Amino acid sequence: MSLLEFKTISEKNPVISDEQPPRRSIEKLLEPLNHIAEKSPRFLSRNTGYFESDKRGYSLPHYVFLGPKGGDEPIRIGLFAGIHGDEQEGVLALVQFLRLLHLKPEWATGYCLFVYPVCNPTGFEDATRNSRSGKDLNREFWSNSGEPEIHLLQKELIAHAFHGIISLHTDDTSEGFYGFAHGATLTKHLIEPALNAAGEFLPRNNNEVIDGFRARNGVIRKGYQGILGAPPQVRPRPFEIILESPKAAPEYLKEAAFVTSLKTILSEYRKFIAYAQNL
Repeated sequence: MSLLEFKTISEKNPVISDEQPPRRSIEKLLEPLNHIAEKSPRFLSRNTGYFESDKRGYSLPHYVFLGPKGGDEPIRIGLFAGIHGDEQEGVLALVQFLRLLHLKPEWATGYCLFVYPVCNPTGFEDATRNSRSGKDLNREFWSNSGEPEIHLLQKELIAHAFHGIISLHTDDTSEGFYGFAHGATLTKHLIEPALNAAGEFLPRNNNEVIDGFRARNGVIRKGYQGILGAPPQVRPRPFEIILESPKAAPEYLKEAAFVTSLKTILSEYRKFIAYAQNL
């Protein structure tokens, strides 16, 4: 897909605007996806659990996309965005990615994708990094947190035993695209092609120190405690990738970089699985 085509699709998204209302609408954001889910046999809309905030009810919306058959058992990948509510770029990118998958299901051949575009619904509504309770949810995982969003997401991470986990974020201190690579050894062989693909749209951050961590060619091996990831005791470890876009870049370029990175990771991991099965 060309950059012009991607920009055209992005501009049709009613949520993308330089002027955000006082409270963002999750319903409006997800309306295109729910419309697709009503008609597509590959596309399911789900709500994960229920919790209350300011006497209002919330759930964690998620979608399941089943790609064309490509093996004995579908590869389960979890895609997450919006754990920081002020980082709408990843949220919008996952919405666009699902819309494109509906048009190009072959991108997900052999996969069952579990997509969680708004992991912090109150933070997304308020355009704040933290949830309405004041917590940075991406420091709360696997620490006996009392936050309902964490409880619900951890149940999903346990129940589906993902082969891979990909999270989308935005960094307002970075001038380039970069990523964190954790988990399975093969992760490093997935993130490099993903960053190369994103480089078609955004420069890579090649600084030796990024976000306070030592980095090499835009890849960070360490990370913060309590971030979204697989249960600590899970073996073998899934691959875990965090992709970070630069805040200042144009919206459509950030989305294009995220989407092409996701597409590339799926393609590269499919090759790895096929190779492993032929050994």
